[in-house]
Amino acid sequence: MHDYNYYLRLVEGAVSNINYPSRPAELYKPIAYTMSQGGKRVRPVLTLMTCEAMGGDLNKAVDVALGIELFHNFTLLHDDVMDRADVRRGKPTVHCKWNDNVAILSGDAMLTMATQAVSRVDADIVQPMVELFNDTAMKVYEGQQFDMDFESRNDVTVDEYIEMIRLKTSVLLGCACKAGALVAHATEENANSIYDMAVNLGLAFQLQDDYLDVWGDPATFGKEIGGDIVNNKKTFLLINARDHSAGNDAIELNRWLADTTSPKQEKIKAVTALYEKLGLKDLARNAIVNYSHNALDLLHETKMSYDAYKVFEGIINRLADREK
Repeated sequence: MHDYNYYLRLVEGAVSNINYPSRPAELYKPIAYTMSQGGKRVRPVLTLMTCEAMGGDLNKAVDVALGIELFHNFTLLHDDVMDRADVRRGKPTVHCKWNDNVAILSGDAMLTMATQAVSRVDADIVQPMVELFNDTAMKVYEGQQFDMDFESRNDVTVDEYIEMIRLKTSVLLGCACKAGALVAHATEENANSIYDMAVNLGLAFQLQDDYLDVWGDPATFGKEIGGDIVNNKKTFLLINARDHSAGNDAIELNRWLADTTSPKQEKIKAVTALYEKLGLKDLARNAIVNYSHNALDLLHETKMSYDAYKVFEGIINRLADREK
């Protein structure tokens, strides 16, 4: 097994080698802009790591890894339109730099490019690979719809939220790992085990995102801190704040949720202080640690070499304690 940066270099090489048609420029330039912005590249790295850990040929997994990264970025283009987000990875989002229609159509093109890429595998695994990819895509869309449904509900439970992020975020990490296992022609048991590991890793990953949106450093996080608070987004923190607040705390929380006139920074500061008063900073960290431990336990059940295990262990710990 290689280290994380080795796989990351392979991914970055594949991204930089994408051959975009020159016309129509307004379709392909936003895709190139998006893919050139970097990011953690966690999903494609996991694909390559899993393939090698299970004895596969890395070269045969590169296109699949690229397809998964294209799909992930396609979802971000559309999410930013729906969320009216202005910044992604420290730069203007596509719908701000161009417009909504460009972001939607370029996202559609990225989805097709992703499907083409994951299909470039050995003939005997084309069908299971495409089925895995399409099933994952539908789950991601379901998760996005639940996320949008939550906007008009004030009774969202923690369990509902966890299921939503499992669909919207975690299953794509599971897909990334299982896709690598398919390329390596791993056993069904091993492929399913690494999938379950990655799903738990994804839950820790998204809860860490919720945490960093409140307590992260904007210089490293890559987007504006407190956006979820400003938009009253139903996150793990807000749902637990509703559940744990009473009396004056509940009154104050509801007042800020109804507030549409105060400066953004004033609202962010007040709600963050309330979260801390309710002990939600520790609650969120404990949940992140628990899902990370679940991922490590499931990793133990996956048959791979000790060296491979240590590389996966490192990425689990790294993602659970990230700052961006």
